[in-house]
Amino acid sequence: MLAPSSAPMPEQGWQTSGATGSPQNLRKFKSQDFRELRASCLSQGLLFEDSTFPAHVSSIGPSLLPQEKLWRIQWKRPTELQRNPHLITDGVSRFDIMQGEIGDCWMLAALGSLTLRKQFLENVLPKDQGFQEDYAGIFHFRFWQYGEWVDVVIDDRLPFLNGRYLSVHPRTSNEFWPSLLEKAYAKLQGSYQNLNGGYLSDALVDLTGGVQVQFSLKEPPSDLEEILRAADRSRCLMGCSTSGQSSRNIELRNGIVQGHAYTVTGAVKVPYKNAWKHIIRIWNPWGHGEWKGPWSDNSPQWDRVEPKYREALLRNKDDGEFWMCCKDFQEQFSWLYICNNTPTFLDFGDERGTAAWSLTSYTNLWSPGLPSRRSRYSRGAASTNPQYFFKVLDHNPKTCNVAISLMQKPAEHVQDERNLGIGFFITTENSRVLKQTFLQARDVTSCLMLSPGTYAVVPAAAEDQEFQFLLRIFIKNQDYHENSSSLTSPELPMDVPRQNQNSSYKALFLRHAKQGSTIDASQLQQLLNEVISQDEMTSLGGRFSFDSCRGILALMDLNSNGRLTLQEFGSLWRSLTKYREIFFREDRNRSGFLDVAELENAIQAAGLSVDVVLLRLLTLRYGDGAGRVGFRDFVCCMLRLDTMSHAFQNLAEGGSQISMTAMEWLTLVMYT
Repeated sequence: MLAPSSAPMPEQGWQTSGATGSPQNLRKFKSQDFRELRASCLSQGLLFEDSTFPAHVSSIGPSLLPQEKLWRIQWKRPTELQRNPHLITDGVSRFDIMQGEIGDCWMLAALGSLTLRKQFLENVLPKDQGFQEDYAGIFHFRFWQYGEWVDVVIDDRLPFLNGRYLSVHPRTSNEFWPSLLEKAYAKLQGSYQNLNGGYLSDALVDLTGGVQVQFSLKEPPSDLEEILRAADRSRCLMGCSTSGQSSRNIELRNGIVQGHAYTVTGAVKVPYKNAWKHIIRIWNPWGHGEWKGPWSDNSPQWDRVEPKYREALLRNKDDGEFWMCCKDFQEQFSWLYICNNTPTFLDFGDERGTAAWSLTSYTNLWSPGLPSRRSRYSRGAASTNPQYFFKVLDHNPKTCNVAISLMQKPAEHVQDERNLGIGFFITTENSRVLKQTFLQARDVTSCLMLSPGTYAVVPAAAEDQEFQFLLRIFIKNQDYHENSSSLTSPELPMDVPRQNQNSSYKALFLRHAKQGSTIDASQLQQLLNEVISQDEMTSLGGRFSFDSCRGILALMDLNSNGRLTLQEFGSLWRSLTKYREIFFREDRNRSGFLDVAELENAIQAAGLSVDVVLLRLLTLRYGDGAGRVGFRDFVCCMLRLDTMSHAFQNLAEGGSQISMTAMEWLTLVMYT
C-alpha cells in the first residue's frame, strides 16, 4: 500500500526530500547493544526474546487486522520453519523479496533498489550475524534517522496467520534476510501496522541517509531521460508510484497496479529501427505481476533489437520485473523518486567533467512567531528564528547546483503523529524571496539553479507549533579536483551539533598549530582570515590585522604567555560563532555592516547594554568613515566589551563598588 503523495507542483514538476550520517557512530535503538545481548544469550544457552518489541499483538498494531485474526497470530523462528535456515543464500537480490499481507510496498520498493547498491546495502545489513555461527535468535539492522544511523536489535520470531507469512516472505524458503529486516524496520516505526501505507521517499532516505528528489511524471522535466540515465550511471536508488486508491491495489488489464510502489532498476538506450530507444526497467515488490504493453517480456519490440542487447537486457520470467518505453512510463506512473548520498542525478549535461557536492548540516528548534507564507514574510521576520547562509561559487545554466533539504523530527515516543506543514524561504542578500517551498511531509527538499552569490535559507512552519529540524544544504562545485577533500574550508557554524563544532574547530586549530599544541598571534591571524574569507558577508568588513589578533589573544590568553591553547581557542570559537549569528541577524539589509541602531541591537542581543554616549564612542572607535561596523571590528568590539563586563561583574560580586563613565569604559575597550 502506498500513501498518497501530498507533493505540490514545484518548478519543472519536481519536489525533493532528503538527508548523511556515519554508520561507524551508531545510536543504539532502545539502548540495546547487539553484541552484549548476544553474548549474554550464548553464555546462558538461551534464545533472545525482545521485550521492547515482543511476540504479541502490540507489535502488530491494533488496527492492521480484525480482532479475531489478531489473536490467531502465531510467532515462529526460522529454526522452527527450516532445518537449515540462512540469513542470505547466493547473495542479496530484489528477487528474494515477495510482499506479504502488509501493505508496505513503499518500503519494499526502496529495499529492492537497495539490493542493487552495495555501497548502501552494507550499511543496513551487517555481516556479523547468521544462523550458522553464534546463533542466539538475535539479529540487528541499521537505518538512518534524522542525521544519525540507528542500530535496531530484534529477535527472530516472525508473525504468521493461518500458516502463512503476515510480513514479506522470501522466494527461497530457507533465506530470511527480507523478513528480519522488515521486522527491524517495523520496530523502528513502532509496529507492523505503521508499515501499512507510507511514503517511498521516506524509505529511500531511511535506507541511505541520502537526499531524495521527486519528479512529477504528469508534468515531467524536459530532460527526464537524461536525469534517469545520470541517476542509473551514478548508482542512485530509484522508485516510482502509480496513482489510485492505495487501499485497493487494483490491477489494470495492462498489468499495472494502481496505488502501488515499484522499483526502477535500470534505464538504458537501445538501437531500435535505425534509431535509439530509451527504455526503463521496473520491478514489482509483489514478486509477480508485470506490464503487458510494448517492451514487456513477450512484446514484438524485442524482435527488432540486436541479439547481443536482447540477451543482455531481457529476462523472460514472471518475477515482477519488466521494461517499458519512457512515453509509457510517464503515462502509467505518477511520480519518480531518485535518491543518493549527494544529488548526483543532477550531474547530467555537464561538459566540464565530474563535479563534487559539499554538504553542510544544521539541527535546531523552530519556534512559533516566524511568518510561514510569502504574503507574511518580511525582512525582519528571520530575527526570531534561525536563518542559514550559503555561498554559491559556480554556475552551470544547464543543471541545478543547490539542493536544500529540511526534515522535521517527530516527538519522542510518538510514531504515528501527523506531519506538520513545514518548508523554507530561499532569499537573496537583500532579503528578496527567490522561492518558497511548503509541504505537509516529514521532509521537504528543493533543487535550485542559482547564480554565484550569497543566499539564505529560512526554515518555517505553516502552523504555530514548535518542531525540531535537520537542515541540509548541498552545493555543487564545478572546480572539484581529486585531491580536494571538501568544497568549503572551515566556516563558523551557527547551529551545528556540538560534536560537529568540536571536530570542526579542533581540526582547524591543529592545522594552524602545525606540530605544536598552541598558536601565536600570527597563526591566529592566518586562521581567522581563512575563516572569514569563505563568506562574502563577513569578509566585506576587512581582514584581521596582526595588531587586532594580538589584542584578541591578550583577552583570551588565560596563561598570559602570548599563545592560545586548544581549550582557550575553543572558548574563542564559541564566541565567534555567537557573534556571527548575531551579526547576520541584525544586519537587516545584508550589507555586511551594522549601522548605529543595528550595533545597539546586536550588543543587546549579546546580553550587554550601553548608553548613548558609549554607543557613539564605540562607533567612532570601531566604525568606518560612515559609522558602519564590519564583522571583523564587531568581533573585536564584542570580545572587549564582553571581557570587561565579566571583569566588572566579578569585582562587583566581590564587594567592590564600581562607577564608570562612558569615557572610562571606552578607555578600557580601546586600550586594554
